[in-house]
Amino acid sequence: MRSLRDRVRKARSGAKVDEQGSRLGQLRQKVGKAGQGGAAGATAQKAIYKGQRAKVSLGREQYQALKRKVHRELLDALDLSILSEMAEDEVKAQIRQVSGKLLEQTGVSFNLRERDQFIQDIIDEVVGFGPLEPLLKDSTISDILVNGAKQVYVEQYGKLVLTDTEFKDDAHLRHVLDRIVSTVGRHIDESSPMCDARLPDGSRVNAIIPPLAVDYPVVSIRKFRREAISMEQLCQYGTISEAIAEVCEACVEARLNILISGGTGSGKTTTLNIMSGYISGDHRIVTIEDSAELQLQQPHVVRLETRPPNIEGEGAVTQYELLINCLRMRPDRIILGEVRGREALDMLQAMNTGHDGSMSTVHANSPRDALTRLETMIAMGGYNLPQKAVRQQIASALDVVIQMQRLPDGSRKLVCLTEVTGMEGEIITMQDVFRFKRTGIAADGTCLGEHIATGVQPRFLERLRAGGITLSPDLFVPS
Repeated sequence: MRSLRDRVRKARSGAKVDEQGSRLGQLRQKVGKAGQGGAAGATAQKAIYKGQRAKVSLGREQYQALKRKVHRELLDALDLSILSEMAEDEVKAQIRQVSGKLLEQTGVSFNLRERDQFIQDIIDEVVGFGPLEPLLKDSTISDILVNGAKQVYVEQYGKLVLTDTEFKDDAHLRHVLDRIVSTVGRHIDESSPMCDARLPDGSRVNAIIPPLAVDYPVVSIRKFRREAISMEQLCQYGTISEAIAEVCEACVEARLNILISGGTGSGKTTTLNIMSGYISGDHRIVTIEDSAELQLQQPHVVRLETRPPNIEGEGAVTQYELLINCLRMRPDRIILGEVRGREALDMLQAMNTGHDGSMSTVHANSPRDALTRLETMIAMGGYNLPQKAVRQQIASALDVVIQMQRLPDGSRKLVCLTEVTGMEGEIITMQDVFRFKRTGIAADGTCLGEHIATGVQPRFLERLRAGGITLSPDLFVPS
């Protein structure tokens, strides 16, 4: 196994290329400016996100009125039945041409930049997701939070900032929302006012509308990076150390069962995505998710996704049912996007019965809390099992718990890599192998600290050696 530490060091050396001009140098500059979501990038935004949109000569209300007028006339002028048979690029070209002519007929004078921006807004309304489209295209944004038609926040560089994006009204927002959920065959209305969906690029969408949302429709979008992040990049960001990265790679290759724990937005799914990249290409992998967002690159991957109930309240397919079915599909490894219910027991049993190397995530604030949550899920599933039997299942199934945390400055850190060692009496025993030690806060608000080894030699080293994987003992020596 090629050492990940060697790869990171090779990247740092830059093959005698000036670092400022290298890809790594550019990455470090970005990390230095953004601080992996740090306060420096947030300060540059001054709490208001303007994006790359430039102001136009018309006022906001006049601009929106003109856009609605041209949009209506465009829909009357186009033959939608013919457009549905055309390729997307051809449709956009047709819309651009007709919109340009309709804009000229209005007599409004725009310069070239304003004209291009106006026509792009029209295209976004017809074939995209309306006012959300520029935000979706901005790679610096990780979350989009829509609170009604007139208030849209984004998370940029780890901080929430207000944007100048607006919808015409709540009906306009609902129209865009219907377009989003319909792409995955789902619906949202007063009888079914909550919905989980995903965008074509895999970004996760949650929507809730009145009467459950008291004041206005609320949409939350967790964006996906267009380019998959790598373990080397996590090392550069400071999310993880080189030593921890090397151990994680070895654990996946040696088929240890791994649970990734953390709070909302702490980087659990990103970490799961990266670690799944170490799975051998000749393994049959089955993924189970509420909303398919994992981006595995192996050739033999089967993706399963839950289904909500229909308007009559029937036809729902849960993660539990998909997991039961998955066991009949001859998987080598099972990746459960997030364990949150009665499927917890079946996941543990699968890990204990020949599906080594399986992985999942769970919402919890510490490795110990993660195991406690698994106990609670099993109890809530209606299984009448003694507590000791449940804990024996957990201790036998899981090998490693990785704790992710989002720090106050917005950065994500792997704060703990913990080994599950077994049982002592009725208590599950665990030992920390690595920790993130916080040392303070810098003047710009960035959280300071370092990843340290605890000095514990993990017991799973024997399994690694049995699999032909050798790690240097120095990795586990405190620095």
